[in-house]
Amino acid sequence: MAAVADLQGPTIPVRPPLKWAGGKRWLVPHLAELWTARRRSRLVEPFCGGLAVALSLRPKRALLNDINPHAVHFYSWLKQGLKVNDGLEFDNCEALYYKHRSRFNQLISDGGAESAEAAALFYYLNRICYNGLCRFNSSGHFNVPFGRYKRINYKRDFSSYRCILGNWQFSTGDFEQVSVEPDDFLYADPSYDVEFRSYSKEGFSWDDQVRLAEWLSKHRGPTVLSNQATDRILRLYAKLGFKLRMIDAPRMINCTGDRSPAKEVLATRGLD
Repeated sequence: MAAVADLQGPTIPVRPPLKWAGGKRWLVPHLAELWTARRRSRLVEPFCGGLAVALSLRPKRALLNDINPHAVHFYSWLKQGLKVNDGLEFDNCEALYYKHRSRFNQLISDGGAESAEAAALFYYLNRICYNGLCRFNSSGHFNVPFGRYKRINYKRDFSSYRCILGNWQFSTGDFEQVSVEPDDFLYADPSYDVEFRSYSKEGFSWDDQVRLAEWLSKHRGPTVLSNQATDRILRLYAKLGFKLRMIDAPRMINCTGDRSPAKEVLATRGLD
């Protein structure tokens, strides 16, 4: 598990609390090379996802945003030392999974999505759902099926995260709503430029990819973007003056039987 030294000495590795499809823990060594010289800056992530990057870099100050409000509400409860009541049953059981999924969606419909109960249910669903996906339908309801794992490990006491997250700010909303200061270290990891984009009910279209690239290009401080290295992503960021670095991702291209590593791109500005 990756860990990077902070201003106060070596950090203790901390595992992200949620499973997260497309998480970037594997990319941390590459990001750390860019971050180390600027670690006095505030880290800003408009797509904080599963927190793999922030928990590895361990900035003293951070502004972490995501379009998925349920992940952000869960992190907000972690800041308060969330402890899951033993009365809430956690078990690797299909019937229980769908019962808890229904209760979670009911809370969303009834205005209880920010409650401690919803945070606990979101954690349970995340641990046991299919492939750790986080997918919502157009009504904003969680719709990932049961995952069929042989064994599941759960936490009920998250108080260890309270100190780490203490000086970090969390917000939820569109990336353009994130208030970025000129000297912030801005790292963006949006949804891949692929067909599946149902991470949130709003989705993330090609127009959103273009809007993001143009927004990132306006930041005067250090800026880093990671995404799948599709031809149009490469053209988009090269046109806006980003430096492009290709990296082999830890997954294979297999839709046509090709087993070569998939390509990821790091697009950077303001790091000279």
